[in-house]
Amino acid sequence: MGKYSYADTSSNQSSDIEIEDASEFYDAINRSALTHQLSETRPYVYWTLEIYDKQNGIKGGGGLGVLAADTRRIAEQLEVPFVVVTPFYRSESHQSISNMTQTEYSESASPQDYSFEYIDEVTIKTEGFPDASLSIFQKTLGSTQFITISEPNFGQLYESDGSGDHRLYQQVSLGFGGYQALKRVGVKPAVIQLNETATIFAAIARLDELCSNGMNLYEAIVYVRKHTLYTNHTLLQAAEPEFHISQFEKLVFPNIQSAAVAHWVREQFTDGMLRPNMLAIELTEAKNGVSKLHARVANFRDKNNERVKFHAVTNGIDMDTWVLPETMQLYRDKGVIDKFSLPTENYKERIADISIDDIRQMKSLGRQELNRVLANRKDQYGNPIHLPEEAFVFDFKRRFVNYKRPYLAFERLDSLRQILVDYNAHYLLAGKVHQGDHMMYQHLMDILKTIDADPILRERVHYLQDYDEELGRAMSIGADAAINVPVIGLEACGTSWEKDIANLKLLISTSDGGVADIKPIACLEVTGSSYDAEVSSLYTNMHKACQIVGNDFMLEGHIKKQLTAYLPTISGSRMLKDYLKFLFPENK
Repeated sequence: MGKYSYADTSSNQSSDIEIEDASEFYDAINRSALTHQLSETRPYVYWTLEIYDKQNGIKGGGGLGVLAADTRRIAEQLEVPFVVVTPFYRSESHQSISNMTQTEYSESASPQDYSFEYIDEVTIKTEGFPDASLSIFQKTLGSTQFITISEPNFGQLYESDGSGDHRLYQQVSLGFGGYQALKRVGVKPAVIQLNETATIFAAIARLDELCSNGMNLYEAIVYVRKHTLYTNHTLLQAAEPEFHISQFEKLVFPNIQSAAVAHWVREQFTDGMLRPNMLAIELTEAKNGVSKLHARVANFRDKNNERVKFHAVTNGIDMDTWVLPETMQLYRDKGVIDKFSLPTENYKERIADISIDDIRQMKSLGRQELNRVLANRKDQYGNPIHLPEEAFVFDFKRRFVNYKRPYLAFERLDSLRQILVDYNAHYLLAGKVHQGDHMMYQHLMDILKTIDADPILRERVHYLQDYDEELGRAMSIGADAAINVPVIGLEACGTSWEKDIANLKLLISTSDGGVADIKPIACLEVTGSSYDAEVSSLYTNMHKACQIVGNDFMLEGHIKKQLTAYLPTISGSRMLKDYLKFLFPENK
């Protein structure tokens, strides 16, 4: 019997939902045959270069890692046999701000510090360099497992240039080393999900094993294709890293035993160069984008220059992790979601039963939780923050990359000041710049200097240092309106906005990523045919958000509209259901 619980860290209230075993979930999603297709020794195996699971000591770099952690947690809650194969990075990056200057520093971590069990060593071969010995660590959590590979010189996540030798070494280690690790612990995948192109060497390792054991190359390719899913999070093929054949000669080919497989891989190069996504395209039958828009517009081509078709499985979230516990209890008490955290058949009618008093109560509890977390965090001046319960709070919380446009709200300072003063509002800004992104580092420093030079902004705009999942969760729970303004067509999905809507917040957004799954989008939409028009639209919607929150009738209507439209998208259990139904069709 499995059981999962969620608890409010401030009130210690909790709720336990019991699921006897995975067959209950399989029956609920019309896939009862999965009871015989998935097992402890034949699990669903999920390969990822990053996972953001702070409780288990594994720190990722952003949304990709958060999604991976949510997927595993959802599988555990639903008792689905599920194995995550991922590196354990022994060095993790942190950020601090002092005198309007960012400093990055590292802290060490060890698998043993988080109850991982040492299993064995595996070897990665290289040409012209000493072979690398990777340590395998294992941790079991209910029906799920972590299988991690690690060594002291493995480096940090996304260390060095994306097309450099070290990055390729990390990917080769994860693929070939991770596949060896699975064999050491007696796991044979029923299906493999490759979370982005960086994990493709797991499929190459499986192909190599089949051919080395006597299977014909083309039969082996067909087998690997039928049992492997490629999940893509990148909109443009040209944005993917590219490697020279000399790098493969040093780091990839020494780990391939089959001459036929090595020859096949060499055939994929063009003018001595290869984007590993070409291998992913050739070795997977099932391919998915992570939102409807992403699957429709992703521009990838195969070897014949034919456009690659992606199936849409929109990202969801583990609601029990990201949503205020009392709000989750409200959803269950009202019959909005079932014990699997799936929307009930009549969820729309059930959402209509949520009252403005319920919404106001959840918002008050959420503000308390946000202030609890902020008391132990630092703003750009190194000080903790306390937000008055009556203050309106905007937040922008996501990676500081150009297409997400964290600077948009600072384009017209007079407009921003007016909103902050007229509505007793505060603006929380959080997110890290990728290592080496000098342009966005300068944008961040310019924003901080702009804030510092203005007494109103200095009082009401707070940049939160060292953004992580704890801070992201607190802001989702305790702010009033989230700002999500990526350039349309550049966000694959995003999940921060899902956490905001699930926590009964207003969303101000462009029609991009997963938000665009619903047409027209069901939130305060930022529109415009030019950049200036979008800036104007953002400020207009910030005004609207403040007015809505100040009016019971308007707030209740907008919150219910958002939740009714997006709850099926938000549900991580829906996401796992969609993956299982895609990978295990009824006629398979």
